[in-house]
Amino acid sequence: MIDALGSPGSLLLVGGTSDIAVATARRYLAERPLRVVVAARDTPRRSAVADELRAAGGDVEVVDFDAEDPSSAERMVAAAAAGGDIDVAVIAFGQLGDQDQLASDPAAAAALGQVNYVAPVVVGTLLANRMREQGHGVIVALSSVAGERARRSNYVYGSTKAGLDAYFSGLADSLVGTGVSVLVVRPGFVRSKMTEGLPEAPLSTTPEAVAEAIVSGVRKGRHTVWVPGAMRWVMSGLRHTPRAIFRRLPF
Repeated sequence: MIDALGSPGSLLLVGGTSDIAVATARRYLAERPLRVVVAARDTPRRSAVADELRAAGGDVEVVDFDAEDPSSAERMVAAAAAGGDIDVAVIAFGQLGDQDQLASDPAAAAALGQVNYVAPVVVGTLLANRMREQGHGVIVALSSVAGERARRSNYVYGSTKAGLDAYFSGLADSLVGTGVSVLVVRPGFVRSKMTEGLPEAPLSTTPEAVAEAIVSGVRKGRHTVWVPGAMRWVMSGLRHTPRAIFRRLPF
């Protein structure tokens, strides 16, 4: 259970090798020891993350999860729940993809849609069902400001995030009164492994800043957070920019 100070006793990281997932676990472990389940593919990175979080005081379990294999989601949630209730689950996996390839290769576009949209919907549905049964829990979904309005430079990625965002926003409304809630997190450009080598965008942020926003948002019972907060007003302006002007903007 989440204690009176807002700290969970258990944390599930779906896509547990992502920089944001690891930073979130570190942030919670700075407050108290807790059970951490790292759900990811069996790679050296997963082992390294598990060792790092154990050294930070976590009671760490690892379970297999592959976003490219929809059947792995049910096994993953069952394995995570076998050790006890899931207080907070962070859905942090995703791919950026190469827009040039995605624009011309239907198979690549379908694969990105599977990882960035279909798999999160499957995981979100399973987690919501499990948390309804236990009567409490918070699902944290990593969305993106790219989903606010698709840009020509990354419209396939942006469309997957728009779908993810809509699903989890609707899921949140459906869970009111159940003891379960959803926090949708909309970061801007995050300096991480996923964006390594890309030119840095204005108002860029860090995995640690996103983790802080997650912890604060869960504690305050928020349904949506922007990271940094100024992105809310930037994207509001872009959403209302006339299309003839928007398509000429240099991004």
